[in-house]
Amino acid sequence: EIALKNTEELHIQRPPEYYSCLVRDLEILGWNKVAYVDTSLTTIKLKAEDSCGRQHLITLKLNAKYPTEPPDCLVDFPVQFAISWMPQNSLIDIHNQFLAALESLKEFWDAMDEIDGKTWVLEPENPTRSATTRRIAIGNNVSVTIEVDPRHPNMLPECYFLGADHVVNPLRTKLNNNMHLWDPEISLLQNLKDVLEIDFPSRAVLEENDFTKDCGICYAYRLDGTTPDQVCDDPRCGQPFHQACLYEWLQGLPSSRQSFNVIFGECPYCNK
Repeated sequence: EIALKNTEELHIQRPPEYYSCLVRDLEILGWNKVAYVDTSLTTIKLKAEDSCGRQHLITLKLNAKYPTEPPDCLVDFPVQFAISWMPQNSLIDIHNQFLAALESLKEFWDAMDEIDGKTWVLEPENPTRSATTRRIAIGNNVSVTIEVDPRHPNMLPECYFLGADHVVNPLRTKLNNNMHLWDPEISLLQNLKDVLEIDFPSRAVLEENDFTKDCGICYAYRLDGTTPDQVCDDPRCGQPFHQACLYEWLQGLPSSRQSFNVIFGECPYCNK
């Protein structure tokens, strides 16, 4: 249905006033703010820089009734972006609203940029500006996944620890005991360090392979975009596995048992 709608849109003959109005709006806005215009003058990308120097793009899809109807706006934001539009508005109004939205998300991107620059982020591998989660390496096969609220980036995020129980249980205890120490006036990363009483491995000191190991079943680190997130609980083993690999392996073992959607079985390496 969407494809058919888009196909019909291409065949709609646009009046000359559409093009004259659009070109006039682009001239008023300034060509230095335009990153891309397609040959049919229906898709435009505008660029903007926030107060910290980060570059951002907004893609505008214009219909034949512009400027009576607003264009569709596509942005790489962690929150919904909606423009207020009147028939007398122009591209410069959209650009100004875009700039205001960028500033409202400044603290969120500051917090995420600090985490990306000063810790080892395992997932996502190449985070977009809309990504609100980070899986941060803590040590060998131990990591924490945080879910940050883009509207309140310095508040305590949701934390989910990945690793062997004997390693992550003390971290969960520290988080619960020190939760009252969380200070919204200091950075997200510093709060995580203080509450968990740890120093995250730095990119400047360690390489990624210093604390990441391949899956013990498929012998690969990345599988369909995921990294090993299941670890043997035996301190002498600690071998990591992809969840999909481990599930497939355990399903084939007669000694394994399943309760609802949880499967129990022995570690493929140490048989514990």
